[in-house]
Amino acid sequence: MVQLSLFADRNHSPEGLRYQPEFVSETTEEELVSRISQLPLQPFQFGAFEGKRRVASFGFRYDYALRTLQEADPIPPWLAPVIGSIEKFGDLPPGSVRQILCTEYDEGVGIGWHRDKPHFDKVFGLSLMASCSFRFRHPAGDKWQRFTLTAEPRSLYMMSGESRQLWEHSIPAVERRRYSITFRTMRTDMAETPRGAVGQRQRPPVSRPRLPSRTTSCPALRLLVTAGSLMALTRINCRKYFEA
Repeated sequence: MVQLSLFADRNHSPEGLRYQPEFVSETTEEELVSRISQLPLQPFQFGAFEGKRRVASFGFRYDYALRTLQEADPIPPWLAPVIGSIEKFGDLPPGSVRQILCTEYDEGVGIGWHRDKPHFDKVFGLSLMASCSFRFRHPAGDKWQRFTLTAEPRSLYMMSGESRQLWEHSIPAVERRRYSITFRTMRTDMAETPRGAVGQRQRPPVSRPRLPSRTTSCPALRLLVTAGSLMALTRINCRKYFEA
């Protein structure tokens, strides 16, 4: 098992990041790529926008319009052997991996800075057919602390702890077609709704101070309050938008 000793700068590598080269054989890699290429891959959708990478989700999928996790097609049986190996690698009980994302990155396609949705816990990524620069960044004062991992074909990474919760990651445009399979476990505090959507358990309502009556009766002050609320909502929506 290979962990942080592989990384060039151990002191600056994200806590909770593990990496295993040659996690699967070349034969398994070819079989997985063949399976993925036969899937009905669709451009990645985030709201009204469409990404260049093509994906297929199993178990669950995130709906950007509804901002909830929705049930997707069941995880296909051909992924079972790899899932079993990954759960052993992560010291997880069988059945822990509940969401799968198969992705095709064509030449020149990457993915911007983001963190995986908070509904998920541990995240594993299996790289296929081509390597990529798996970049991490974390704010450190007025600068960014950065780290880059070269994810080779057939290698596996695991993100947990700070590498999963605090660090953002991205992949610059790949030089040739690359496939990846992302395996995710679920957070234990997630709750399923009757309609199949999955979200965080409801928190108690937060009381907010009421504005003085003179504020709401003054058109100028009312306009300022409305503008401030819109700006706050915009910041919140942007943050959620980039958490993929």
